[in-house]
Amino acid sequence: MLPSQLSFVWSRGLQEIAPADWQRLAGTHPMLDYQFLLAFEATACVGAQTGWMPYHLTAFDQGQLVAAMPCYLKTHSYGEYVFDWSWAEAYEQAGGQYYPKLISAIPFSPVTGPRLLINPACDAPALIAEAMLKQLQAFCQEHALSGAHLLFPDAMSADFCEQQGWLRREGVQFRWENAGYVDWDAFMAVLSRDKRKKIRQERQKVAQQGVTCRVVSGHDMTAQDLALFYQCYCQTYLRHHSSPYLTLAFFEHLQRYLPGHLQLFIASQHGEDVAASLCVLGEATLYGRYWGSLRDISCLHFELCYYQPQQFCIREQIRYFEGGAQGEHKLARGFVAYPTCSYHWLSHPDFHQSVARFLRREAEGMQQYVNELEERSPYKNIPDINDTGLPHIPLST
Repeated sequence: MLPSQLSFVWSRGLQEIAPADWQRLAGTHPMLDYQFLLAFEATACVGAQTGWMPYHLTAFDQGQLVAAMPCYLKTHSYGEYVFDWSWAEAYEQAGGQYYPKLISAIPFSPVTGPRLLINPACDAPALIAEAMLKQLQAFCQEHALSGAHLLFPDAMSADFCEQQGWLRREGVQFRWENAGYVDWDAFMAVLSRDKRKKIRQERQKVAQQGVTCRVVSGHDMTAQDLALFYQCYCQTYLRHHSSPYLTLAFFEHLQRYLPGHLQLFIASQHGEDVAASLCVLGEATLYGRYWGSLRDISCLHFELCYYQPQQFCIREQIRYFEGGAQGEHKLARGFVAYPTCSYHWLSHPDFHQSVARFLRREAEGMQQYVNELEERSPYKNIPDINDTGLPHIPLST
């Protein structure tokens, strides 16, 4: 298949794309699922009113969908977790208009995954990817956009961008890995002594405040459970004098269509539910996404957002737990740094080169930062992954 044989369509929403066609390309990543992305649009969490306008790119061969990219026109840089505010300021000081810009990403989700969704049966995926990226560039030039950006691509999507000369920006996040632990004590045993002591103290402090925790799957979640979670979620934003990105309707959509991908962790104090965290479950990864508390309870955030999900991963034999963006404090809870990236193409050649110089300097500093993080590893020795399988251990609370 040659790019000249492809026809391209820009869709103003996922509802313009057949769900089965999209799903064949999206694979098993839960946050690329048709219903997950549709939830943002169907509940108005993305749209002109929020500065996230869907503009998904699709490619067809003889009427068959063979490639797609989740894309959005952005009028700001909120909810991306790849911070380019200084680029916007520099571009506008030079007399340009940085917004709107075009991004390929999962809204409000700093989660690595495919961005160039190409039918694996295609003979020439690199040629299709090249044609797709050139479509992004042509779209930016046609509509006088400042540039296009791919956020948190997987290795294959990153390679395609690299081949086309897009600018790579380095990043770092924190991830916990289940190294074949048979139970919580096995995990604790591989930590350094001071980290074990700290975690035990934090968990004991939570228990002493009369807190217990339980796990509710998406299939078992009630309307009351979801309402409690959303109340807690909103409370977190209120404490920071901000407004939540997502609505209760968004989470209701996920619970209705993707219950198997949801895990809710609820904390109760003296029998009263007071906090909740909601995670998204993939094949090998649990993604920690949303949380909130109705009361200020010391160390509860660590218990509900880290320790309870880690125990869940041990019990259910889940290999990775991603705790969300940023947070060096995760190192002390068994997480380690791992690299992320984004790719960028700027329409103005001089600005493109200026950003390239900035990114080279930034990458040097990022490497030093990663080296420092590795020196602060919480482990006595980095554990090896046990690929022979894990026994099923009941979850303790």
